[in-house]
Formats: sequence, structure tokens, C-alpha cells
Amino acid sequence: MGGFFGVASKEDCVFDLFFGTDYHFHLGTRRAGLAVYSKENGFDRAIHNIENAPFRTKFLDEFESMHGCYGIGCISDYEAQPIHVRSHHGSFAITTVGKINNSDEIVKNIIGSHTHFFEMRNGEINPTELVAAIINRKENFVDGIRYAQEVIEGSVSMLILTEKGIYAARDKMGRTPVVIGKKDEGFCASFESFSYLNLGYHDYKELGPGEIVVFDENDIKTLVAPGNKMKICTFLWVYYGFPASSYEGISVEKMRNNCGAFIAKRDNVRPDCVAGIPDSGIAHAVGYANESGVPYSRPFIKYTPTWPRSFMPPNQSKRKLIAKMKLIPIHDLIEGKRLLLIDDSIVRGTQLSETTQFLYDCGAKEVHIRPACPPLLYSCKYLNFSRSNSEMDLITRRVIAELEGDDVAPEILAEYSDPDSERYQKMLDKICEKLHFTSLRYNRLDDMLEATGLSAENLCTYCWNGKE
Repeated sequence: MGGFFGVASKEDCVFDLFFGTDYHFHLGTRRAGLAVYSKENGFDRAIHNIENAPFRTKFLDEFESMHGCYGIGCISDYEAQPIHVRSHHGSFAITTVGKINNSDEIVKNIIGSHTHFFEMRNGEINPTELVAAIINRKENFVDGIRYAQEVIEGSVSMLILTEKGIYAARDKMGRTPVVIGKKDEGFCASFESFSYLNLGYHDYKELGPGEIVVFDENDIKTLVAPGNKMKICTFLWVYYGFPASSYEGISVEKMRNNCGAFIAKRDNVRPDCVAGIPDSGIAHAVGYANESGVPYSRPFIKYTPTWPRSFMPPNQSKRKLIAKMKLIPIHDLIEGKRLLLIDDSIVRGTQLSETTQFLYDCGAKEVHIRPACPPLLYSCKYLNFSRSNSEMDLITRRVIAELEGDDVAPEILAEYSDPDSERYQKMLDKICEKLHFTSLRYNRLDDMLEATGLSAENLCTYCWNGKE
């Protein structure tokens, strides 16, 4: 995953750019970058590895040395960006959020055989560089961005920094957000809507699906109007989004509270307390507690002051130990208690199983698990939520393979996504047994979608039911 931030200001923009980008730190764990433009010095760019350090620490030198009225920044789970490009459009910098599933086809059939790309460490082409190459196939930025939106299978939202201003474009299906903020000194564009509030900006507009705008310090213009169809990622509310953010006018915190309430309404257990797995599970748990009347508690605390990123040694057993060291138990809230835990989701199941065992070891009597979203059955085709694209990494698909064999027909998988089917219940029972939960009950897809308050036709649900 990743997030970006861009600023066009009548004054030096680096202060706003630095902190606006930093507010996206929850969205990426690997690379971060800043690019600025000034009439005096032209383009300046810096990229750093942030795997084991905060963004602010890595970019302190740039905070002091960079200057310019226009700038873009990003934090990414994947590639190094923004990249700086010189083409027939002139010099520009570009940063993207999304996923390209047909990069080989684009290179072969669209870009041509005489174009070269720099490879990343894993041997893949940098996706942002590929987007820049696609844009450069057309005579102007608007046509180039529209062309990229059409030929890319997956999704792409972007910011482009030029000498005259900043282009902002949202993915054609609106799978990720792009919001615009405004203050007297200029405009900003951001992935997260909360990121500019403390910098003095107020909400100006949220781009619609496929919408393209350009802005400088004085004005913003819509170059391509938004489309009518939207499929924004529902998982943004459930997990990735920061609690203070809003998407399509629906706040992350409110949606998570609603999810917890829906889970509580359908539950049939009466634990001693309900708790959320830090951090994204907390708001879901508060919603559950408020609806059910079961006391909210914090039987363990996530120690964060010196853990901005988990240092991960090469030894697997040490990695597991490091991951667990962030959770500090409160023994008198655990011993002899029947606990109900809400996490945002279950992916592989490893961490939640270890957390459950950790609570048993600390004296818990029961540990009931309530994921805030339905069982994940498909790997996301549209966003880089995980570097692994193998669906067999999912605990659900491993269990289904045990029950059905390796080759499972689509209609059978559809039954496993139906919470009222026998196959669905068999899958839950098997997962519960494997991960040593006292009981397991997922949030239902219909309840989760209702929790957003948006029409289901505008929400992407592919990872839960395989429907595009």
C-alpha cells in the first residue's frame, strides 16, 4: 500500500509537504520520498529507506535543505518514488498509488521494444516509472493520464509535479481516494483527508472516479470530469485508513464503530470483556461494547514509543519473538477472564493465533475471536495490500483446500463466501480449530457494507466474494 501528499503554495511548501507526507506513515513500511520544484533551483528529490526508522528522522536533512513552492511526497510499501523524468513534456516528478497487473503486456505491446526501464531489487519494473512511460506516449499530460487509466489493469491514482503546478488524478474506478485541501497560501492534494487539517487547510473537494485536476498556488481546474461508476476499496475503512480520515464523507472511526455494533447484534456469547487488537481493531471493539453492554477492556497494550517499525532479524523464531514483544499483558485483566477480541481481519492467521496463545499463557479462560470483515477468500487485484499474490497464503484457502482439494470450482468458492451455507460454517469450524480459538464468528458482508452507509454497488468487495 502507500499514500501521497502534494502542495502548491505562495510560500515555501516544504514544511507542509514534510508533515503532510509524514501523516501517511501508517500506509507504508519500506520507502519514502520527496520532490520539490523552485524557479531558482529547479527540481530536487530525495528517497530513503524507512523500514526501521520514522519518516521524520530520515528526512530531517531534506527538511532543512529542500526549498520550493511546489512539491509532492509519498510513503510506499513497494517501490522507491517519486521518480524524476525528463521527456517531451519537459521535466516532471510523479508518484502513484495502485497496482499494475499487466505490466509485461504494456511494455511489449504499448511501450515498444526500444524502451528500457530500471529494475527494482526484485527484478520487477518500477510501476511508477512505467506509468510515466505510458503518459509520455501522448502529446500532453491530460491525454497521457487518461491513457494510463485506460490501459492499466488494476488501479492507479497519481500526483505529477511540473514547473507550472501539480496534476492530481484518481483511479478511473475510484478505488483509492484523492482529496483536495485549501488555505490562503495555496492548495494541497492528499490520500488521507485528515493529513492537512493541522496544517491550516480546510476540505475543498474529493476527486471523483477518474477525475483529473491541475492546481497551483492560486487556482485549481478540473480537466477531466469524474465518471459515474465507483468501486472504492472497502478495506480502507476496515483496516488501512487512519481513524481520523473520511472517505466519500464516511469517517473511518464511525464505520468501525458500526461494524462492531453489527457483530454484537448477531453474537450469542457473553464474555467478561471485549477488546480490540491494536490499533485498527480498537474502534470495532468500542462499537461492539457500546451495542452489547459488555465492558470494553485493554487486557494488553501495544508498546509503540520505540517501535515505529519492527526490526526483523533473518531468523524466523527471532522474528516471531520481536513481533510479540510489542504486546504487553495486563495480567489482572486476563487471568480467569472470558475475553472477546476483535481484529480488523484474519489473513494468514499466524499472528492472531500467537496472540490467542499469549492470552491463554497469561491465564485467560476463553478467547473468542470476531474479525471485523468477512473471510478473505481472494488476493486483491487492485491494490498492493501484500507483496504475496498467492491465495494459498490465506488461511481460508488453505482450509478449503483441505476440505475440497486443490482444484475448487468457482461455484463452490461462492458457497464458502455465503455466511448462511453449510460450507461456510465448516470453514469457520476448521479455522477455529486450527488457530485454537474458543469460538469464531466473522462479520457478515452485508452488515459490513451497511456499516459504511454507502450503496453496495459503489464498494469493491472482490477480496471477500470475488465479484468485480
